[in-house]
Amino acid sequence: MSINDPISDMLTRVRNAAAVNQAVVTMPSSKTKIAIAEILKNEGYVEDFSVTNENEKPQLSLTLRFAGERRHRRTVITGLRRVSKPGRRVYAGSSELPLVLSGMGIAIVSTPKGLMTGKQARRMNVGGEVLCEIW
Repeated sequence: MSINDPISDMLTRVRNAAAVNQAVVTMPSSKTKIAIAEILKNEGYVEDFSVTNENEKPQLSLTLRFAGERRHRRTVITGLRRVSKPGRRVYAGSSELPLVLSGMGIAIVSTPKGLMTGKQARRMNVGGEVLCEIW
C-alpha cells in the first residue's frame, strides 16, 4: 500500500482510534513518526509507544491516554489537524508560531534543531514547518 503523506496517515489512525475509544494504534514506523510519538508522550496525550519489528517491517504502536471513569472514559486527544500538507507547505517564524486553543493544545513544528512543540520553538527562538496541531 502506497501512502503519499505518512504523517497525515498517522494522525488519521490516531483520530479514528480516539473516536471509537480504542486503546492501542499500530502503524508503519519512521523516524518522524517516532519523534511525533515522543512529543505526544512528553505532552501527556499518549501513555506510551513502542517500536516492534514484525515481518521485517518496523511497526509503531501508540497506547492512547484516557480520562474519566470506566463507563465515561474518553481519550485525552479531542482533535487533530494537519497544517502543512504536501500540496501546501506552511512555514512560520518563531514569533508567528500558532497558539492552539489559546495555549491549551500544541503545535508540532519541524525546525533545524529537530521536531518540537511550538512552545519549545518559541523559547529557543527558531521557526520551521508547522506539521500539525493537537488539542
